[in-house]
Amino acid sequence: MVANSLFSDVEIVIADNASTDDSLVFLNLKYPALKTIILDKNYGFAEGYNRALAQLDSEYFVLLNSDVEVSEGWIQPLISMMDADKQIAACQPKLRWYDDKQYFEYAGAAGGFIDKFGYPFCRGRIFSTVEKDNGQYDTVEDIFWATGACLFVRAELYKQSGGLDGDFFAHMEEIDLCWRLKGMGYRIVYNPQSIVYHVGGGTLPKSNSFKTYLNFRNNITLLFKNSFEGNIGSILFQRMILDGVAALRFLVVREFGNFWSVFKAHLYLYSNYRKILAKRRHNKAIFKQISHKEMYKQSIVFSYFLKNKHHFDTLRF
Repeated sequence: MVANSLFSDVEIVIADNASTDDSLVFLNLKYPALKTIILDKNYGFAEGYNRALAQLDSEYFVLLNSDVEVSEGWIQPLISMMDADKQIAACQPKLRWYDDKQYFEYAGAAGGFIDKFGYPFCRGRIFSTVEKDNGQYDTVEDIFWATGACLFVRAELYKQSGGLDGDFFAHMEEIDLCWRLKGMGYRIVYNPQSIVYHVGGGTLPKSNSFKTYLNFRNNITLLFKNSFEGNIGSILFQRMILDGVAALRFLVVREFGNFWSVFKAHLYLYSNYRKILAKRRHNKAIFKQISHKEMYKQSIVFSYFLKNKHHFDTLRF
């Protein structure tokens, strides 16, 4: 479907992150005309994209995961929207689950949001509650972050902002990028006129302890890098308590790998404090806006687990 996309001015480029299977053989046999960028090693999602996109010249980049199925006409609504408003730095389509196309997909759903402690959630998905798509999110809306599974972004702003943070390797690097773009004064938007279907968990399953480590490590890192509203010391302290509770839960259910992953994530923050602090200072210098209406000013953890607010429309921003 991607190769047959009904959009005249598009170039499809495959970035191969040092794959060890027969992916390149398959591409050469089935799609010999497609351009391929072959990287010398696995740089992860973030730095892999940076190195590939540095070799391309375009007005827009579309970062598309290999486990995404697109629908007919999926490109036009998003490009038309961005053409009409130069303040839109990035956007995403509606993301549904490939295995059951009636439901939103975990990693983006109908647009991403974040709470004051850095925990991400989506319209259509909060923690393990994933909603059925009944048309409840069929309006174009400003969001806090757009999914990396299918991310449309202005190439100039991608490069100007520094792109994805290569130190993240994978997971939440798109949230970090979107936070930076919003801090620079631009909009991130969800457009339901385009729909794609995401498998999800194709690289690392949810139960993988390395994925748990990346999620906690990258999440607390992006919070420290980008949060300038309120007392960051107090926010980080409260966040560490919440992460400690999550670690204890892993211990109770005997998920020992995940238990240690949370603590290793925090050890990363301490041991790389100066490096992350330098990034924070850089962001502070370029940010024009620190308060965002798309940030949930409360704790999504408390709202979900203690107040039973499991659906986006029950939250009050």
